[in-house]
Amino acid sequence: MSELPALVKDLALILVVAGTVTLLFKKLKQPLVLGYIVAGFLVSSQVPYTMSVVDKIDVNMWADIGVIFLLFSLGLEFSFKKILKMGAAPVIAACTIIFCMMTLGVTVGHLFGWKQIDCVFLGGMLAMSSTTIIYKAFDDMGLRQQRFAGLVMSVLILEDILAIVLMVMLSAVAGGGAPDGGQVIESVLRIGFFLVLWFLVGIFVIPAFFRSVRKLINDEVMLIVSLGLCCLMAVVSTRVGFSSAFGAFVMGSILAETVEADKIIHLVEPVKNLFGAIFFVSVGMLVDPQVLVSYAFPIAVLVLTILAGQAVLGSFGYLLSGQPLKTAMRCGFSMAQIGEFAFIIASLGLSLGVISGFLYPVVVAVSVITAFLTPYMIRLAMPCYGAMERRLPQRVIAMLNNITLSHPSDGNSQSKWKRLLWQMLRNTLVYSILSSAAIMVMFTFVLPFFRRLLPGWEMHWVANGITGTLTVLAISPFLRAIVMKKNRSDEFKALWAESRMNHLPLIFTVIVRVVIACAFIFYIVNYLSRFTNALMVSIALALILAMILSRSLKHSSIRMERLFVQNLRSRDIEAQVHGKRRPLYEGHLLDRDVHMADFDVPLGSQWSGCTLRHLSLGRKYGVHVSSILRANRRLNIPDGDYMIFPGDRIQVIGSDEQLSKFGIALKEEVYGDDPDLEKREMKLRQIVLTGNSPFVGKTLQESGIRNRYNCMVVGIEEGKENLSQPAPHHEFGKGDIIWVVGEEDSLEALANAR
Repeated sequence: MSELPALVKDLALILVVAGTVTLLFKKLKQPLVLGYIVAGFLVSSQVPYTMSVVDKIDVNMWADIGVIFLLFSLGLEFSFKKILKMGAAPVIAACTIIFCMMTLGVTVGHLFGWKQIDCVFLGGMLAMSSTTIIYKAFDDMGLRQQRFAGLVMSVLILEDILAIVLMVMLSAVAGGGAPDGGQVIESVLRIGFFLVLWFLVGIFVIPAFFRSVRKLINDEVMLIVSLGLCCLMAVVSTRVGFSSAFGAFVMGSILAETVEADKIIHLVEPVKNLFGAIFFVSVGMLVDPQVLVSYAFPIAVLVLTILAGQAVLGSFGYLLSGQPLKTAMRCGFSMAQIGEFAFIIASLGLSLGVISGFLYPVVVAVSVITAFLTPYMIRLAMPCYGAMERRLPQRVIAMLNNITLSHPSDGNSQSKWKRLLWQMLRNTLVYSILSSAAIMVMFTFVLPFFRRLLPGWEMHWVANGITGTLTVLAISPFLRAIVMKKNRSDEFKALWAESRMNHLPLIFTVIVRVVIACAFIFYIVNYLSRFTNALMVSIALALILAMILSRSLKHSSIRMERLFVQNLRSRDIEAQVHGKRRPLYEGHLLDRDVHMADFDVPLGSQWSGCTLRHLSLGRKYGVHVSSILRANRRLNIPDGDYMIFPGDRIQVIGSDEQLSKFGIALKEEVYGDDPDLEKREMKLRQIVLTGNSPFVGKTLQESGIRNRYNCMVVGIEEGKENLSQPAPHHEFGKGDIIWVVGEEDSLEALANAR
């Protein structure tokens, strides 16, 4: 037989060791990510007494694939609409924490005398708290349903998004070895352009594609199609100068808006777990004990920097977002660790060859230590708050509670001008990006095609003319939307009727948008012809006027926008139909300490089959069950006769303390594993009824074989081949041969009774 490739042997070693170590970490109730890192250290060449990975290059390639699938899965759980609905508070908290922690990290790096690019990457790593570790800690400590935990998870989502942007920016500035302001601005603009473009095009195309093939797709095909789209966007992202991970995240965020998102998340989960494990194992393989010993002091300083920095600066960020001091401290103390994104940023720096080799194992060590300390930091928040409340003057506490940059938004309080200008700006920006992308595609692919198809100097202008015409036709719906959209909105009409002083500014907004639309036409004509400026301006104005007057173009623009909105809301519509959306009143509960939380009924729950009246949840825990989600149905305002079944999702209203007690009881009141599982095997036995049998002369129903002995008669032998199914009134006689099914002990008891 041929020898196994080294990659297969390495994969076997990695998975066996990772599986063994993670079982141990699961037993110790520690995050699995740390188990993967320890497993990577054990299979590395740094440990002389164990087997080591042979082909590190192939393992690193698999690790890169793992990063792609990790960020693809992150994108699937991300929604642009959710971010917009969060309001300004999480954005303020996330931006404040990232800026402060990056500054702190860069400062600490400079104090150690490290290179500037090392300091920049270090700041990026220290700014990213670990979603996985915090979620696991909240779950283990029974805090996941509390209000402050929801605030932390909202900020972590935003941090993950900003980490993607940070990775792209670090890639852009790493080539020169030092950050440059112009490069940073250019990177941000390019990120914004392509992010909006891909999202808009994706929302147009992908939901429509899934609707057209929905009847043909099963789970297997869905997995292949979704992973194919992920890899396709990763390739496109690298072609335009971004990382493959950024493209994977974008495709995940696009698919997150489709009806199929939940199914894709479920199907991709095993793939993500496999390649993600290989990535974290590869992280552990880079841990060098000699480096850890040499850099023990910087590691200790960085650990203290994260613990103190997040406790102080993290709490400050939440204070600025409008949270009271108690909640802000619980949130800030919870984020005192670094995790998976720190490893991804470090891997990026190593792949670009811009960071020093010692930085990776140092960051891994810091991550492991802070991860172990996370539960203790969460518990430390309340004693620290109590100490501050006792020692600080009340006016200082009141001042801290009122520090905020976030104020509740009230649509009525906003001026009509502000709303109108914001809508016009957003509309102009979106359609300008689409127009620019269409022009770029036409000039990059279509124009060279026609020039090759029509060679020669004379035909050169014909090719230019055909391309120009097609380009103008392609962008005409976008240009018309730039000029005409919002001209008949309620705000525009109200401002026009309100005062004559508003007429001139309103007309000016139209003129500005006409100029922007004309600029696109001017650029196309100028690029493809040698007309004079006056002629090109005249052509642009004439074409824009024709677009405005075209009724077919108007209807096309309206249909296009409606299709986009429908695709964007498809997942929300599906959630409403299947009863998965949270009720609107959730955000309007009068008491700030009262909120809603979801709980899943475990499969082995002792509450299964019990009615709400029997459970008396209100009397025991002080909570109210508002809805029960069962399969694709929502049972609203259930009365006392409703039963609880395994797999139900219960929506419960109560305070943090009440919900915590309810969640603990629901989790703990379950049936344990059967200690006599081996005795539960069902067996078939033949029994001959003798004259002394207590069953002779009794019917099957009277015999008690089922009720008393827990066995079941499956047949009575008639001849050598036939078994008859006995009726309940069948009377047993002497010499009857019956076939019985039951457990071993029950069959023995039945046999002895005969």
